[in-house]
Amino acid sequence: MSPLSTNSPYPREEAHRLSPAATQLCTDGMVQAIVLSGQREVDGLAFPLVLKPAKQELTQRASALQWFRQYGDLIREAMLDHGAVFFRGFPLSGADDFEAAMDAAAFDEMPYVGGAAPREVVTRRRVLTANESPPEQPIPFHHEMAQVPSPPGYVFFCCEVAPLEGGTTPIVHSNLVYRRFRDLDETFCDHLEAHGARYVRIMPAQDDPSSPIGRSWRSTFQAHSKDETEARAEAEVKMSEIGTTWRWLDQGELYTETASVPAIRVDERSGKATFFNSMVAAYTGWVDQRNDPTRAVKCGDGSPVNGDVLLATAEVMREERAALTWEEGDQLWIDNRLVMHSREPFSGPRRILAAIAP
Repeated sequence: MSPLSTNSPYPREEAHRLSPAATQLCTDGMVQAIVLSGQREVDGLAFPLVLKPAKQELTQRASALQWFRQYGDLIREAMLDHGAVFFRGFPLSGADDFEAAMDAAAFDEMPYVGGAAPREVVTRRRVLTANESPPEQPIPFHHEMAQVPSPPGYVFFCCEVAPLEGGTTPIVHSNLVYRRFRDLDETFCDHLEAHGARYVRIMPAQDDPSSPIGRSWRSTFQAHSKDETEARAEAEVKMSEIGTTWRWLDQGELYTETASVPAIRVDERSGKATFFNSMVAAYTGWVDQRNDPTRAVKCGDGSPVNGDVLLATAEVMREERAALTWEEGDQLWIDNRLVMHSREPFSGPRRILAAIAP
């Protein structure tokens, strides 16, 4: 995998770096594919695909939303081919425009149930903030909500306030990670393919923004009752539905262990095997006053994971990542079945909006 040149339109001789769907998106001249610093090339295609308006009319909000409405299916195809699409320079900023773009492209809504990250609800329907943990804390690579039986198919980000320094949302193609993970330890890889993984987390009674996994059990399982007993019952129903076992602890905290969920998946659309899990994120990043990351993940049969291999895999992810600097109004749309994402530490204000879709 090689980096692309910086801040220049695609020259004709590099057209092979666009998939047929991406080429078709650019055919009518409304948008153009450009190259940005931090982009990569994966299996001969730009990663991510970066699109920018090429005609003046697309700098108007109504025209931009009409473009998303017209090309929603092709955008999905481009996300499948390239793993992710990064939109720059579109006249869409803020939560309402972000939501309108997803609606126009006909991505269904999906509730954020089971995720670990502390987040702020921004719109009543689907937009939240990205992980609200302290800016000095990196967030390791993961597939969104890989620890639940039915993870989202798509993850969306929108930059409302760009950080002064750092704060990118690096992405990595999960098939690349899978191939290198198998090379690191074929036996461990086979074991995970056969047994999956389980995740252990102790959740606080109230959201804890000081922790990257500080989402409370009330928020995690959307237990809205003000009555403690009723709220616990609501959470227990949700946990039973997804096969999570639990134990109530002192001070209203909740110990949870998921059912065994796949750690290696084959994407049926592309036929590519993926390192589809949150094992590295859990083993290296699920740490706070309640949680020990070395105990946060185990193999699906209850046996311990190979920590050294997970640490080596974290380095692989760092080597293979693509990371584009955020500017206000940028949107990053990720095929969550194929691509993992993370967050770098940052300084200054930063507000990134997020949403998911099945």
